Amino acid sequence: MARVFNWQIGREMSYWYPGSRPGQQFAAVFDINKCIACQTCTLACKTTWTSGKGQEYMLWNNVESKPYGCYPLAWDVKLLQMLDGQNWNGRVYEGQTIFESAPAGERVLGWRPESRDYAYPNVGEDDCAGQVDKGAALSLPHHNWFFYLARICNHCTYPACLASCPRSSIYKRREDGIVLIDQGRCRGYQECVRACPYKKAFYNPMTGTSEKCIACFPKNEQGLQPQCFVNCIGKIRLAGWLSTPDKARADNPIDYLVHIKKVALPLFPQFGLEPNVYYIPPVHAPLPFLRQLFGPGVDDAVSAYRQAPKDADLSGLLCLFGSTEKAVWRWSRQGDSVAGVDQHGAQVVRVPIREPVYVRAAFDAKYQVARVNCP
Repeated sequence: MARVFNWQIGREMSYWYPGSRPGQQFAAVFDINKCIACQTCTLACKTTWTSGKGQEYMLWNNVESKPYGCYPLAWDVKLLQMLDGQNWNGRVYEGQTIFESAPAGERVLGWRPESRDYAYPNVGEDDCAGQVDKGAALSLPHHNWFFYLARICNHCTYPACLASCPRSSIYKRREDGIVLIDQGRCRGYQECVRACPYKKAFYNPMTGTSEKCIACFPKNEQGLQPQCFVNCIGKIRLAGWLSTPDKARADNPIDYLVHIKKVALPLFPQFGLEPNVYYIPPVHAPLPFLRQLFGPGVDDAVSAYRQAPKDADLSGLLCLFGSTEKAVWRWSRQGDSVAGVDQHGAQVVRVPIREPVYVRAAFDAKYQVARVNCP
């Protein structure tokens, strides 16, 4: 096995192929605090890519209610148990990744879901901790909480699906780092399904091949964000390009959120894949649970997000989420507005940081009527 550097766990690790980063890496940031679990993103993806035979159970995009939601069932808990939790020393992960803990004869530590594991896509929806625990819901301070976790393929820097495939049918595109499956080479061994810790590779029994999220690369090639991004009601998503920490740019929106402000974190960095979808953690959930999901940077990320109203740059950048279907390569703030530009330097969007508020008098003197709460 080769040795590669994974900046998310702060050390070198073992991987089946030498490190080779693409020219630019597709990445995204999801603001969990804004997600309302309307599932519009799920339907946008479903109707675009997985409406065919054999794809009925496929959800390349899904939204789960944490802590109890999961699709497929227990996708995260099972692997955490296999890894025996996690072991961080500051920002350095001292435990084993799924590559380093693989049993003899296997490339990746993993498990393959059964058909019934895909039968409950909304299990645990809106379920709170302590809701039925002997009246705990009536206690103060109450500990009932949940949040929504939207998930797509992470298009990892060190994909487990790629490492496990015996046919070499999975590859990362050199131009954007998007992970794809060559349908012509795939023979349906389902090693990718077993290996992916996020369970975002799916087997199509009608075609006999595996399929997965493609980050809407046809749109990406036209400078547009993916379907689930542009259809998001809560405006929680922003797609772009991520640099390595040593090359981070403050005018790159993804770099700013991930490397500079450190308010967006990877999902289960201890797995060792260096995923490229990042999450702004929910501010109301218990920190120990969030540390398990997003690593040791959660405390600082939550603190930074809470200070956003006092941080014009951060609050301004958050206003760009969901404001345009175009991919935003660079951003800047001028006074009370923030602008995004494309790869050619042309401005694609400008939005105010704060919307103007107009308060009308309760009584309309001209028409001698009292206004009611309607347009």
